[in-house]
Amino acid sequence: MADLSGKVAVITGAASGIGLAGVETFVEAGAKVIAADIQDEKGRALETRFGTDKVRYIHCDVMDLAELEALMDGAVSHFGKIDVVWNNAGSGGTPANVEELDEEGYDMTMDLLLKQVFFGTKYAVERMKETGGGSIINTSSISALEAGWAPITYSVAKVGVAHFSRIAAAQVAKHKIRVNAILPGFIATSIFGASLGMPREVADQMAEMLAQQGGSMQPAGRTGQGKDIAEMAAFLASDAAGFITGSQFTVDGGITIGPRHSWDESAGGPVLEALGITPEQAEQMAEAMKAQQE
Repeated sequence: MADLSGKVAVITGAASGIGLAGVETFVEAGAKVIAADIQDEKGRALETRFGTDKVRYIHCDVMDLAELEALMDGAVSHFGKIDVVWNNAGSGGTPANVEELDEEGYDMTMDLLLKQVFFGTKYAVERMKETGGGSIINTSSISALEAGWAPITYSVAKVGVAHFSRIAAAQVAKHKIRVNAILPGFIATSIFGASLGMPREVADQMAEMLAQQGGSMQPAGRTGQGKDIAEMAAFLASDAAGFITGSQFTVDGGITIGPRHSWDESAGGPVLEALGITPEQAEQMAEAMKAQQE
């Protein structure tokens, strides 16, 4: 486990999903955490669970830049400094495709997923450079790498997060501030149900179902958990990652390795698929040809 003893971390989207796993992992690693979210009941429960000497909850709508900047001031006020900022808050955004997209859906998604990363980083840098540096971590997605994993606006925003992290890393290196991006794969969280318009409780239940049933679709043999991403974030937040900046870390159970036939021998390849031949039929044909040759 990463050692975060003595560090103060700000995590947005901290009341559920990947962010909640981040709070749990960071506290276990020794950090004091400012947990930011708009889910006040769940956020306040974190203070009760861990104690306000370890976790402070601050209500923050990351699309409200005044609240976002106040969040950073709150961290300094509560714990005296900021060593780590994890810009993690997000949702599925608008599900519209390019033909159906409207300006309102576009603006909302870009504000939530990309604009707040720009300004969350800006406000973090302003405070970190006063205390000698720090680590900024931004949550992107494998949808930044390939089509088909998420709606178009979400995916393009996540490309922006990944590339922004690289450029920002170059610009703030002089302040001893590191910036990196994490690209999660198929992680069992409520974001999938929420993006379909499900109530939060139903979306949480759907996440549990995904955790139990989604393993067959990826090489790792299981669905990703929030802790898988949180562990990577904790490493990037730690001094052990002191030589790492401007990088992108794909944490996806191997799902972007390639098409299923590249890792599952029982799956048919693209040629068989084009011919409409199943793997079983191909095996039968091979056996028949072998028998003829004998």
